[in-house]
Amino acid sequence: MSRASKDGAIRSRVLLGEITGVHGIRGDVALKTYTGDPEAIGDYGPLANEEGDRTFELRVRRLGPKGVIASVEGIRDRTAAEKLRGTKLYVDRARLPAPGEGEYYQADLIGLRVVSGDGTPLGTVVSIQNYGAGDLVEIRLGGGGKTELVPFTEAFVLAIDLAAGTMTVSMPEYVTVPEGVGDGDERE
Repeated sequence: MSRASKDGAIRSRVLLGEITGVHGIRGDVALKTYTGDPEAIGDYGPLANEEGDRTFELRVRRLGPKGVIASVEGIRDRTAAEKLRGTKLYVDRARLPAPGEGEYYQADLIGLRVVSGDGTPLGTVVSIQNYGAGDLVEIRLGGGGKTELVPFTEAFVLAIDLAAGTMTVSMPEYVTVPEGVGDGDERE
């Protein structure tokens, strides 16, 4: 299910988490995870940083108020762990199971062209957010810098066609689509 990104490169890695902080003096880290089960991040084997030049073997210790608490192989003290803060953790796509019917990896959705039910171009998916009440699709409207958040529910996300690179969306009434959007002016 890999697909080409805007620059034509194949997305061969998927973001599974990020090191957000340090826990204790023995080098444990706090992780924000993007896995279905947060504690499963350690089950994927070695994870790579964004550049792909360093790998990290995680051993999950527990789920805590800061996120998942884990040790990183080779990291033995707080100072070394502090240097990892902000590190994004990726897995090779080939090591992930195929998503089920109606399920998607966020990496596959980012960059999709967003169109209305009648095919009018609206913008581009820039991220998937979740602030605790459910997933939201962040859409950059038209050629501008303005983004809008749309609930990732069947009421608003009508269809996703990965092969065509489109997401069909019914925009909520509170969203004002800027003038010129849909006139073929899809600057990015």
